[in-house]
Amino acid sequence: MPILSDLTTAQRLVMRLLRARRSRRLLDARMPAIDVPDPRSVEIAVYFADGPVNMYQIRQWYAPLAELARMHPVAILSRSPGTMLTLLDESPVPVVYARQVVDLERFVEEQQPRIVLYVNQNARNFQMMRYGRMWHVFVNHGESDKMYMTTNQFKAYDYALIAGDAARERLGQALWDYDLDRRAIAIGRPQADYFAGEVPYPRDGRTVVLYAPTWEGDRPAAAYGSIASHGVTLAERILGAPGHRLVYRPHPRSGVRDAEYRAAHERIVAAIAAANAVDPDAHHVYDDGGVLGWQLADADVAITDISAMIYDRLAVGKPLLVTRPVAPEADVDERGYLGAAEWLGAADAGDIVARVRAARSDEARLVELHHWVKRYFGDTTPGAATARFHAAIEQLLARWDEVSVAHADIDVDGQPR
Repeated sequence: MPILSDLTTAQRLVMRLLRARRSRRLLDARMPAIDVPDPRSVEIAVYFADGPVNMYQIRQWYAPLAELARMHPVAILSRSPGTMLTLLDESPVPVVYARQVVDLERFVEEQQPRIVLYVNQNARNFQMMRYGRMWHVFVNHGESDKMYMTTNQFKAYDYALIAGDAARERLGQALWDYDLDRRAIAIGRPQADYFAGEVPYPRDGRTVVLYAPTWEGDRPAAAYGSIASHGVTLAERILGAPGHRLVYRPHPRSGVRDAEYRAAHERIVAAIAAANAVDPDAHHVYDDGGVLGWQLADADVAITDISAMIYDRLAVGKPLLVTRPVAPEADVDERGYLGAAEWLGAADAGDIVARVRAARSDEARLVELHHWVKRYFGDTTPGAATARFHAAIEQLLARWDEVSVAHADIDVDGQPR
């Protein structure tokens, strides 16, 4: 078995190398036609060092960044050739390729951005964070109660834009000597103002169930994924229930580390195809697209693992079931919403149709849900979070002016000296 594992790992490395080389060739061919931002034209940079598999982290910021760019020039910095190719096709704001550190140095020298935003905790973030005279701001790619949300890495950034009161309390309990009042700015969930996409099925009265599991995780404490433990059973029950429609949207990394987990995912995909073949009017959906919004907003009931998808759905204010991890080592923090969540154990998966029916009819649960929406996101009136995001950016830009004048880096008119 160790030899087989080593061969599998080697095969993956070879495939990754071949993909990277192909991406570099394709990008080299496109680079001459790519517009380069004029010097000192980028006021806000978004740093993204990840490969294509984590594109979901930056995609959800496309619409908020496009709106922000109407007032302040924004560009995304990419370090990966594969990601750069995708961004060139998708991004609503300019993209700059900075594969090597020397490219970062050139970008900083030419552009002198005032704010750099980070959507994740990639270790390569520190290659950008070495540069001063700019605010390094963590904006994350989702709100949740996962251990990731209380990492001490928050202290590495000048500021963090957080969702609301729950995030503030979570950080206050976990981090020593962290100045929440100064460094954490609550903005809600601006991505929710841009939930996008049209539903790919008819409005025919079926009960729509969204199953949005996370991946298997990279360590026991983060083993929140339910595809292998809950997913196959609950998917088969929903697919076999008359009047129901399944929308299956797994995390894009599902199965990257665990062959059993990938096999369970593939069984669900195959079951959806088979169910649609038997009943084409069912329109069950396997969703691996880049657009997120309609799934959360339209589903009558959502089933998610412990992940940011809980909180994206929470902002919609509609029924939600949360899978209970089967791994005893999984770190489950029930001090927030998870302490009041409607849990779905692996043994309950076979009874999912009844659980879905009960979730839709429980008025008391819906009232409690709205309490948690306010606690996590504050005002969720359409446009309110976007306004708070813009206000936070203006606050940071004003602070940048104050500090720069104090350090004699710019004159009173805001021009670099």
